[in-house]
Amino acid sequence: MKKLLALSSPKGLLIFIIIIAAFLRLVNLPAAPPGLYPDEAMNGNNTLEALATRDWKVFYPENNGREGLFINIQSLSVALFGNEPWALRLPSAFFGILTVLGIYFLTRELFRENKHASAIALLAAFLAATSFWHINFSRIGFRAIMAPAFLTWGIYLTLLVLNKIREASGKIKFRSLLLLSLTAGAVYSLGLHSYIAYRATPLLLLVILIIYVLKNRDRLIRTQILLSTFYFLLSTIIVFLPLGIYFLENPADFFGRTTQVSVFASEEPLKNLALNTAKTLGMFNFAGDYNWRHNLSSQPQLFWPVGIMFLIGLFTAIRRLMRDTSYQILIAWFVVAMLPVIISNEGMPHALRAILMIPPVFILAAIGGIRIYQFLLEKLKNPQLIKIGVTLLLITFAAEGYYTYFVRWAKNENTAGAFAANYVEIGRELNSLPVDQPKYVIVNATGFDVRGLPMPTQTVMFITDTFTPEKQARKNIHYLLPNQIKDIQLPVSASVFTLN
Repeated sequence: MKKLLALSSPKGLLIFIIIIAAFLRLVNLPAAPPGLYPDEAMNGNNTLEALATRDWKVFYPENNGREGLFINIQSLSVALFGNEPWALRLPSAFFGILTVLGIYFLTRELFRENKHASAIALLAAFLAATSFWHINFSRIGFRAIMAPAFLTWGIYLTLLVLNKIREASGKIKFRSLLLLSLTAGAVYSLGLHSYIAYRATPLLLLVILIIYVLKNRDRLIRTQILLSTFYFLLSTIIVFLPLGIYFLENPADFFGRTTQVSVFASEEPLKNLALNTAKTLGMFNFAGDYNWRHNLSSQPQLFWPVGIMFLIGLFTAIRRLMRDTSYQILIAWFVVAMLPVIISNEGMPHALRAILMIPPVFILAAIGGIRIYQFLLEKLKNPQLIKIGVTLLLITFAAEGYYTYFVRWAKNENTAGAFAANYVEIGRELNSLPVDQPKYVIVNATGFDVRGLPMPTQTVMFITDTFTPEKQARKNIHYLLPNQIKDIQLPVSASVFTLN
């Protein structure tokens, strides 16, 4: 009985949710997703080169440029487990689990004055843990998965210190103020090393600061809030400084492809901005991302009951916006996170670019879920029956997340194509051949140029560990463009592979 009661406590339920999150992000990681997308492989080849040269970079300029933090973390995994696709994806799973845990603490802190704070926090974490949207990006080797993790924990720590200042009436101990503020700034600033969409988030911090300054008119409280902000900014600047120096020296890398895909570069920017906003708002309940790499093509980002809960939560937040700080912060986060999505004209709706919307979306859905639960309690007056129904519904959510990801999506041939599974097979076949046998790879595929070869080549290069000319020579693997074939006499004993 004691064990049962412990499991039903908030702490026990949170542990159970984290176990579910870990299972859905780690189980069968070597097989799902299938293949290895060239963008992931590009990260992998940078890790292999960094491990060989001991030259870890703050920014890797290939493939439109990527902040180096995630790639450098991936290099630790590759060093331990080798050049396997799942080794590149293991850090993503870690950050995915960390985000689920962070959503719980953030939500509880955000609604600390609400008697249902723990229930909302647990439900928000559970919905994120079982969501296909978040499960998917927690199992792909993209740096973007770090963004919601660092923002969730950064905002949680920021709210924690601000609420402590308010509760202590501006008399919080200096050491606590300093440590919490510096930690909040450092954690938040790590997100600036994650994904280009994160650069919109200073707007969210500004909104939070304004809310707390206006809400707390006491001079001592305001003084400590501003002092905390100073320490936060100091820590943020220090952590961001290496990347900031790089961008000052290489300003073109700061923008990357932003200007190329910006809505403001189109002929009708306002019309496209309106359409992008509609598509983004509609992706939760109507039509989601069409890219098989990001989604079960066109399926809404939210399972339909969760989508209904989200709409109820969003309506509740808007209705209480003018009088409740928690909802003001939540809506500000939702809007700020949506900005990088709607100002882009590429692949709308875009689940990956909207990744920073994941925390507020599931917190809003949890608010809606708790409101439905309260309504049913008042109307049906049968708590036991309602609890059974809720339990069955939550089991359905978890089962749906598992089935959608591992059966409907992972086993679909479109998914294998989206992750270049055939290139992985070519790489493994190359590995099986003797070293002394000449092996030629004819690259007919097109893509961004990386050191003289199109991007799709990166997948084969990672699987065979032949990113550098030295390793290509050592393993007797030669990469050729179609126009180079006529200039070379292939050995009779050569094995020839074609990337189309």
